[in-house]
Amino acid sequence: MKRAHPRNLGLTAAACVVFVGGMVGATFAAAPLYSLFCQVTGYGGTTQRADAAPATISDRYVTVRFDSNISNGLGWSFRPLQREVRVRLGEVGEAKFVAENRMSVTTTGTAGFNVAPGDAGLYFNKMECFCFTEQTLKPGERVEMPVTFFVDPAMVDSVELANVTTITLSYTFYPAATPAKPLASATVAPVAAEKL
Repeated sequence: MKRAHPRNLGLTAAACVVFVGGMVGATFAAAPLYSLFCQVTGYGGTTQRADAAPATISDRYVTVRFDSNISNGLGWSFRPLQREVRVRLGEVGEAKFVAENRMSVTTTGTAGFNVAPGDAGLYFNKMECFCFTEQTLKPGERVEMPVTFFVDPAMVDSVELANVTTITLSYTFYPAATPAKPLASATVAPVAAEKL
C-alpha cells in the first residue's frame, strides 16, 4: 500500500481548516447579511428607515392599516389608537399605539414588525418608531408610542404594487431577552493549617 506524501497531507489538512473556518464565518455572518438583505430589498415586508420625508408628494392615496399582537409571556395589552389612516405617497403619517403592563412586576418588551403586502416593505419608511428600542413598563404602567412614517412616492413606478391601495403595518411585542445571570460565587471555608 502506497503511503501519502507528508506534503499532500499538510495541504489537505490546511484546506480542511480553511473550509471549516469559512463555514463558521458564514454561519456567524448569515443573520446580519440576511437582515441587511431584507432592509435593502424590503423582502418579507421589512420596512425602511428614513431621517426625512421626500420632497415630492404624489396624488396617489394609500390606506395604511395597523395591526397589533402580543407574544405569550409578556402580560401586556397592546393596540393602535386608530385602525387606519389614509395618506398620499410621500406624505408623512403618524399613528399611536398604546401598551399597558398588566403584570405585577416590571417587564421589558421588544417589537418585531413587518408590512403586507411584502413588496411594499421597500417603499414603507419609518422616521420614528418604538420598535427601534426596548420598552420597559412598570406594573400597571400605560404608555402611548408614536410611529411616524411615509410611503415612498416611487411606489407609483412599481408594476407589482400598481393595484395596491392598502398596506398593513403589523407589530408583535415579545418579551425582551434577559441577560444570563452570573453564577453565584461559591464560598469556600478556609482550611485549618495542620500542626506539625
